[in-house]
Amino acid sequence: MTAPTLRTERLVLRQLVLDDAAALFPVLSDDAVMHYWSSGPHRHEDETREYLQWNADPDCGHHCWAITFTGEKALGWVILIPRRTGNFELGYILAREFWGQGLATEAISATLDFAFRTLKLRRVMADTDPENNGSIALLRKHGFRQEGHLRAEWETHIGVRDSLIFGLLQSEWRSSTG
Repeated sequence: MTAPTLRTERLVLRQLVLDDAAALFPVLSDDAVMHYWSSGPHRHEDETREYLQWNADPDCGHHCWAITFTGEKALGWVILIPRRTGNFELGYILAREFWGQGLATEAISATLDFAFRTLKLRRVMADTDPENNGSIALLRKHGFRQEGHLRAEWETHIGVRDSLIFGLLQSEWRSSTG
C-alpha cells in the first residue's frame, strides 16, 4: 500500500522510494544521527539502498514517508509499522542539519493525524533509547506517555541498550488536537 502524500505548512511527505538512498546516505552515515539507532552509521551508499528496501516497499503493510520540502529530496523519513490490529509503531529519522527547526514535529503531527483520523488506529507506540533526550521530548510534545522500560532490550553498535516504550491513544490525540 503506497503511503498517500501528506502536506504540512512547510513539508511534503511522500512515499519513500529506493532512489532516496543517495539523499539519505549522508543522514544514515552521520554518527550523531545514528548514535541511538538500532544499527550503526552506514559506510557506503549501497548499504543505505539495501537498508531502504523494506522501508520503501509499499507491499510490506506499513506506511513510510520521505520527509521533504517540495516532494523531491528526502531529509529523513517517518514510518508507521503495524504491530497488532489497531496498533502501529511510529519511527522517524531526520538529517541533523534540520534538528531544532520543528520539522520532525510537523512530520510526526501529520503522520499521527493520518494514523488516527484515516486509519482509525486505537494506539500508536514508539520505542526509544533512555538517553535519547531529543526523541523523548519529541514524543512527549505529541502527547505520548511512557508505558514501559525494557532492560537490555537492544544489542546495538554502542552496546546493549535499554528501551523506553511510549504510547499514544486515539482519544488522547483527539483531545490534544481538538
